Amino acid sequence: MKWTLEAMPSLEGQVWVVTGANSGLGLETVKGLAARGAAVLMACRDPQRAEAAADEVRRGAPNAKLELESLDLASLKSIEAFAARLANAHPVVDGLINNAGIMAIPRRTTADGFEMQLGTNHLGHYALTLRVLPLLEAAKAPRVISVASTAHRMGTMNFDDLMGEKSYSPWSAYGQSKLANLLFTYELHRKLSAAGKRTIAVAAHPGYAATNLQGVGAKMTGSKLSAWFMNVGNSVMAQSATMGALPTLYAATVSEVKGGEYFGPDGFMELKGHPRRCDSNTKSKDLVAAQKLWEASETLTGVRFPA
Repeated sequence: MKWTLEAMPSLEGQVWVVTGANSGLGLETVKGLAARGAAVLMACRDPQRAEAAADEVRRGAPNAKLELESLDLASLKSIEAFAARLANAHPVVDGLINNAGIMAIPRRTTADGFEMQLGTNHLGHYALTLRVLPLLEAAKAPRVISVASTAHRMGTMNFDDLMGEKSYSPWSAYGQSKLANLLFTYELHRKLSAAGKRTIAVAAHPGYAATNLQGVGAKMTGSKLSAWFMNVGNSVMAQSATMGALPTLYAATVSEVKGGEYFGPDGFMELKGHPRRCDSNTKSKDLVAAQKLWEASETLTGVRFPA
């Protein structure tokens, strides 16, 4: 049977954190969680856009329990401050959805000097997850869901030039960051299991979903041709953001989901469709690369797996 939002269980009494919650997949994920009774912390960089997004959620679910929180994943200081506020307000967190991301932008750096795509898509979520882990461990059946992409298949971990200082390509950097999401998820799963933790780590991808993510890079470069291609792709080939969020919501709420699993659409080339368990490429399962990435992430962020 095709899984839909109607199959989601009640989430009454649960607390969930969603990054990048003000638009696209993040917003649709918030709608799904809130409609089932979860209290959702919308962690966003832009307070005004977050307010508008919250209003949209409440129009569909008037009783939605929402909290707006400022979080910039391109700043380790912002991540640390957010985690501290979260711990004070919610000593128990049932789930963290690492959704925020940027795609194929010209080379930029984060507040801490990291290449922006790796810094936001991976390092920011790495630091956030480990800082929130003690709150997750206080819950009965906690989960961390990281949103990856089929673009991981074109990614390569360039450990000699992780930050693209020697050579940079927007799409190569994006592929690297999405491969890093999966390497991180699988390694986190192994570490959680070995430590006997309650929390499970799962990954999901949306297929080709029509969101504003695709147009950011074209807007930053001023390329009208790239913007045209992205608009055509979103109009002709993509599925809706609502459908794109289903694999994430499935991974977050279905009781049969196990740590280390990966979910995406069931259609042709996983571009569209309803959620199912899927597979990632060989590079994403490279144990040596996963350990090297973990060690690099520890060194770069200063955040370590809780003892």
